[in-house]
Amino acid sequence: MMTLKELYTAVDGDYDQALRVLRMDKLLDKHIRKLPANPIFSELEKAGDPLNAAALFECAHAIKGVCSNLGLTKIAALASDISEEFRPGNERKLTDDEVREKLAEIRALYAKTAAGIRQYEQTTV
Repeated sequence: MMTLKELYTAVDGDYDQALRVLRMDKLLDKHIRKLPANPIFSELEKAGDPLNAAALFECAHAIKGVCSNLGLTKIAALASDISEEFRPGNERKLTDDEVREKLAEIRALYAKTAAGIRQYEQTTV
């Protein structure tokens, strides 16, 4: 049986940060299980293909918030970079290729995290 703390270790998350935000394992468990079904990651993927600035900002901003609350700090940091890059009024600092690299990193970390959550769910019915 995998514990929440073991899940966070497996996905390089910050269990203590998530617990500070959500205050109890029961809520953390409830919300971490919802992450793989969250459509915001596929929406970010769609926005990244044509580099749709408005959609990239909205999706990355939402992912940053969700992942920050869940203690998924690496995904949150990458999403923050993307949201700041495309925040209305900000001057772009990254090349298109650098943006695509960050999107690929988010995709890989999300895949690893979703797989870890599914494994956790199988052991904690």
